[in-house]
Amino acid sequence: MAARSRAKTMEENRAKLLVAGRKAFAVEGFAAASMDELTASVGLTRGALYHNFGDKKGLLAAVVAQVDSEMATRARAAAGDAGSLWDELLAEGAAYIEMALDPEVRRIVLLDGPAFLGDPSHWPSQNACLEATKQAVAQLVADGTMKAVDVEAAARLLCGAALNAALWVAASEDPLATLPRAVDAFRLMAEGFRA
Repeated sequence: MAARSRAKTMEENRAKLLVAGRKAFAVEGFAAASMDELTASVGLTRGALYHNFGDKKGLLAAVVAQVDSEMATRARAAAGDAGSLWDELLAEGAAYIEMALDPEVRRIVLLDGPAFLGDPSHWPSQNACLEATKQAVAQLVADGTMKAVDVEAAARLLCGAALNAALWVAASEDPLATLPRAVDAFRLMAEGFRA
């Protein structure tokens, strides 16, 4: 019974730290977020943070994975009514780019994530997105909607274009003006794959 209680407490502490980290990183940014304030805000110590995530950067990686996973879910939901698989693929990419306007996404995933965690193409959440895109591209090539193209190459280019467009919008001095340019260019590039 004590082991189950300890495991449950550890799980609860991890969840508390994720919530506190997400809030602190969204509001203050990774560099300015204080580990002491972050842990104290949920009644824990630095030791709990180290035990669960290794360090502050480990917490950021977990928060980025959580937010990025939610972004993928939101993008799929936005594409759900698009009609054809092709239209869904384009709508999902456009929705991902548009999320660069969300202050939490912008700060945590698109600005601080790459700055402190490195190349997003190496993040597990981005690799999950790539796998889903590969499946869609393979189906689109098979049904003749897309040209006979290397599936992995096309999926990597489509995912990379959406990610880089979102990064551009997030870092832009005028994100609202940059967004339509980025989405239009993404759609135009994608159309080059269409049969």
